[in-house]
Amino acid sequence: MAVSDWEAFVTQTDERMAAVRKGVPDVAKGFGALAKAATAPGALDAKTKELIALAIGITARCDGCLAYHARAAARLGATRDEILEVIGVSVYMGGGPSMIYGAEALAAFDGLGEGS
Repeated sequence: MAVSDWEAFVTQTDERMAAVRKGVPDVAKGFGALAKAATAPGALDAKTKELIALAIGITARCDGCLAYHARAAARLGATRDEILEVIGVSVYMGGGPSMIYGAEALAAFDGLGEGS
């Protein structure tokens, strides 16, 4: 999937996720608690954890993951150079498909990052 308008994509995904949260509120609440616990600062800071999540999103080929974790990384102060290094490691671990999704991740960061 090649997203061209990342803001619209996030809005659409938010709407769809709201329907899922309404349909399975206990699951959504549990997932939210898991996400909060997993991304809380500890031995690794929150930005590093978001960069890891972005790398996993690239290798798993998850468009929604790219959008949410690129935006979160940007909000936590990630730079474009850091995103490019994340893409490099993702390509190393995931091969050609990760190269394609790395390009998508960079587009998501550029579309949802600072100034968006």
